[in-house]
Amino acid sequence: MPSIVDRPAQSYVAERATLGLEEFPRIADRLPPLIGTLAGHGIVPAGAPFFRYRVLHPGMRFTVEAGVPIEGGFTPEEPAFLGEVLAGKYVLDTYVGAPDGLVAATEAVLTWGAAEGVTWDVTEGPDGQEWGGRLEVLRTNPLEVPDPTQWVTDLLFRLAD
Repeated sequence: MPSIVDRPAQSYVAERATLGLEEFPRIADRLPPLIGTLAGHGIVPAGAPFFRYRVLHPGMRFTVEAGVPIEGGFTPEEPAFLGEVLAGKYVLDTYVGAPDGLVAATEAVLTWGAAEGVTWDVTEGPDGQEWGGRLEVLRTNPLEVPDPTQWVTDLLFRLAD
């Protein structure tokens, strides 16, 4: 069952793409090089990598970031950039399973939120729904747990202030 948690602001290094669901591996595949770049500069990630959904476009297209949390200053080379996940109250739900179940898990959280009367940090923009904080935090390293049915993903949705 989802819960509401307080989260501090979190700096991160990321790359961004606009793509459809079938193209998602293109952004997911950016995480290992980002982590490698940080390691090459002696930077240990400050948490689990994540995907941050910035804009949900019509027709199952997304502007999404593949991010790695960091502490302290670092200036990445393009196309990577620095970002910040906003502090605030978030709805948290943990999903265990393969990535193909994330759409249904997300729908379940949004349905729960509607029933609870929560107000999401989302606005309608010219290109679709613009989210202030909508993340999939990847709690499982696929190199350590190769069975995707055992992968753990935290779904986080920022509430409006």
